[in-house]
Amino acid sequence: MTKKDYSFYPGCSSQKGASASNCTTSINAICDVLKIQLNEIPDWNCCSASIGYAGGGELPRLALSARNLALSERHNPGQDIVATCAACWLSTRETKDRLAHDKQLFAEANTALKEAGLTLENKTPVRHMVEVLIEDFGYDALKAHVKKPLTGIKIAGYVGCQTNRPFGINGESFENPIYLDKITEAMGATPVENYEKKVSCCGGALAFSEPEKSYALIKDIIEAAYDGGADMIVTPCPVCQMNVEVYQGLINKQYGTKFNMPVVYYSSLMAVAYGKSGREAGLDGQVIRAKQLDELAG
Repeated sequence: MTKKDYSFYPGCSSQKGASASNCTTSINAICDVLKIQLNEIPDWNCCSASIGYAGGGELPRLALSARNLALSERHNPGQDIVATCAACWLSTRETKDRLAHDKQLFAEANTALKEAGLTLENKTPVRHMVEVLIEDFGYDALKAHVKKPLTGIKIAGYVGCQTNRPFGINGESFENPIYLDKITEAMGATPVENYEKKVSCCGGALAFSEPEKSYALIKDIIEAAYDGGADMIVTPCPVCQMNVEVYQGLINKQYGTKFNMPVVYYSSLMAVAYGKSGREAGLDGQVIRAKQLDELAG
């Protein structure tokens, strides 16, 4: 199988040693199986994510992602930009769209980039990793590589909000996207039907500034998974993964609940199904162990 090359934007949380580094670990594992070559953008910078909306100004926020776009054009020409982090994908995709539809803003961004010796053409597609898996491979091709079917594991596919609006995954419903359900089925597991909180917000950075509000949102997400009989929650978003997993103990204290629900990346799920070890699947980065996946990974 010929390798497929993509320009990779890892983002801050997914780099080595950061909170979502296990996401990158599991992505690398499935890329090894699918013959995907991720070529990291040299000298990439933070996309500014949510903090960029907090008063820094529109142009500086967009210019940060524009710099990554320009670096990708220079160093990885002709390669689609791929992000594994929902926030990074959203910020970069928004920048591409905004600059494509606002000539003045595009000119201002290029004036800023010129100071760094860069010029942006803004012709490179920006895609989330799940888009690559679905559009460039397809569910049947993903299923073909399964060595250890995840039979008997029931999964709540928690899409979250950032990969859902305003852009969403091509062809998916905003209210009921089913791509995680289809990936789950391709791996041999069973998706929770009608998981009512699959596109609900986890609170994002509210977990730091107004934790009680975020805890209430997370509580509903986890309860809905339990109500559907889920063994674990699967998500494509590092912020969602972190919030829904790590705050369960504090939520238990506040609400008197007994949550102990594993929250894993779709890529970890796939890596285990593809016969990778627990370490290769990033399972050693779990706060709440996904015991069924640990056992299957050996």
